[in-house]
Amino acid sequence: MSDRERVLGRVRRALADVPEDDTPYDRAVPRDYAREHGERTPEETVELLAANLADYRAVVHRCGEAELSPLIARLLAARGARSVLVPEGLPSAWLAAADPVHVPDRADSTPYELDTVDSVVTGCAVAVAETGTLVLDGGPGQGRRRITLVPDHHICVVRVPGQVVASVPQALERLSPARPLTWISGPSATSDIELNRVEGVHGPRTLEVVLLG
Repeated sequence: MSDRERVLGRVRRALADVPEDDTPYDRAVPRDYAREHGERTPEETVELLAANLADYRAVVHRCGEAELSPLIARLLAARGARSVLVPEGLPSAWLAAADPVHVPDRADSTPYELDTVDSVVTGCAVAVAETGTLVLDGGPGQGRRRITLVPDHHICVVRVPGQVVASVPQALERLSPARPLTWISGPSATSDIELNRVEGVHGPRTLEVVLLG
């Protein structure tokens, strides 16, 4: 028996109790697990998101609509950013007060060109409170996946409470698997066998999250 036949045999045995009909796979097997852990108000869910983002070493800011543009300008100035990458569909008012050169998100940009950009500002598709995770799906104001993986400084704006959900199952209901999903839980970080933490290896070294609402 080949390795392929062994694997397929195990799959058949695992599916032996699944009815052979046209029921979609996502309904063929019961998924009665908890959809969230505990009951919270929308405000408490936002507070949990902020706490978990900070626990992952993201820098969390809060502001209203009128304060957003000055806040982003201050964050870019504090970073010493001379250029900022602007994805298509990002509200122009968000960067109205910012001085750095605006770099468009182009399909032909190379990783080397993106590496010369100091900062990137995006929105998000949804934020998960229980895991402190931001999810981008390439929609308006989010851009291509690589623009949030190469530049060293990422400012992400989350509209609260509208874009915040409690759990991953609730987030998946809002997302399409056909879109390019980027799941971000804090700044990029990794550790070697001796647990020495290194940040900025797989993405931005600094993640700043603005809770807008």
